[in-house]
Amino acid sequence: MSNPIRLVIFGRQGAGKGTQCVRLVERFGVAHISTGDMLRAAVTAETELGLKAKAVMDAGNLVGDDIMNGIVRERLDEDDANTTGFVLDGFPRTIAQAEALTQILGTRALHGAVNLDVPLEEVTARMMARGRADDTPDAITRRLELYESETRPVLEWFAARDLLVTVDGLGTEAEITERLFAAIAARV
Repeated sequence: MSNPIRLVIFGRQGAGKGTQCVRLVERFGVAHISTGDMLRAAVTAETELGLKAKAVMDAGNLVGDDIMNGIVRERLDEDDANTTGFVLDGFPRTIAQAEALTQILGTRALHGAVNLDVPLEEVTARMMARGRADDTPDAITRRLELYESETRPVLEWFAARDLLVTVDGLGTEAEITERLFAAIAARV
């Protein structure tokens, strides 16, 4: 691809970002860069970072900017992210991370930030149903509260830079995908 697509995808936990990212990868040939997947892999491998991240995630909190910025910087410097582009899932979650992303990318500007908008009650039900070990009721409530307090301002940050596109995240997977592809086509 001569002009790699560079996107960030947002949505509350349980909004279907992972599912839609698989479809974005298939359609556009971009790398799906999920910070959640990277962190879970580090936890499973019991790396030093993984053990630190596990303690933070088990409490329902978000891993700090310093660790996340370093992980993302290293991943975005890999060949696939530069040649085919990427969809970044789970980062940035704070304005400080959004500003760090701008610095990490340098001249490689983002095409947009897509927000999969799904109501709170629906994402809570979805997370309870998926049965992950870290999806306890208290941890879910805490993560959703953190999303509202810390990540919602990041959406406003992207909106102020005319980069935010909101996509209705309710409906069948195919309906959501169709809306998502249309939103991306309008940005690229």
